[in-house]
Amino acid sequence: MTIEIILLALSPIFILFVTYEFIKHRHYYDIKDSMANSVLALMHQASDAIALLLLMPFFYWLHDYRLFDIELSAITVMSAFIVQDFLYYWFHKASHHIHWLWAAHVVHHSSTKMNFSTAFRQSLMYPIAGMWLFWLPMILIGFDPITVFTVVALNLAYQFFVHTQIVNKLGWFEKVFNTPSHHRVHHAINSDYIDKNFAGVLIIWDKLFGTFTEEKLTEPCKYGIVEQINSNNPLTITFHQWIYLGRGVLSARGPKAKFKVLFGNPKQSLH
Repeated sequence: MTIEIILLALSPIFILFVTYEFIKHRHYYDIKDSMANSVLALMHQASDAIALLLLMPFFYWLHDYRLFDIELSAITVMSAFIVQDFLYYWFHKASHHIHWLWAAHVVHHSSTKMNFSTAFRQSLMYPIAGMWLFWLPMILIGFDPITVFTVVALNLAYQFFVHTQIVNKLGWFEKVFNTPSHHRVHHAINSDYIDKNFAGVLIIWDKLFGTFTEEKLTEPCKYGIVEQINSNNPLTITFHQWIYLGRGVLSARGPKAKFKVLFGNPKQSLH
């Protein structure tokens, strides 16, 4: 429940930013789209809370086999934040390259709008897809599960603020941190931008692993997904890719082909 408690505590700030942006920059919003984002957020938070309640005993069982005893301190919390941000980069990159994970993550990318409410647009299927698996190395290293999910929540909270078009480039900050400019690129489907800038907080991971692209003033971002679903129904938004994936698995011949559909690149696994 740690993630939900932190995000719930911060929700008045999130709502304040959405309200300001909506009033001052109405053209970036579509009411139906933003309403869908809000419903999707509630569905996601509910599924995440249930998943954490069910999985927390397993996380503490796993913690019994930790490599190190890591005591809580400012240094260890900062270390946990950096390690989790590194793992988030790989989770995020995998979510664009593995169809099983993309089936959940596509929800976040399916809006043609880019505003603060887009950050709310999440999938209730993340626990099923296995997002939590990416945090297990931290628990095995020795970080307490509560610490792990606290830094997960802080990472996600930071990412709320990069979902906007009203903030331009931020000078030196752009060199180290994920920013609205960097994240606009990530949400774009332009050929030069697609599948770039996977960072949560620190953009250095993209620069280290060759997935960084700068936003160009000469190439405005076009938002959405390649095969746009054109629906504001939260259930359609949540399950359309799972249905597509399921049909692909059923039509694939043999275990190898089915495995490729499930865990191959979503751009190729059904072709």
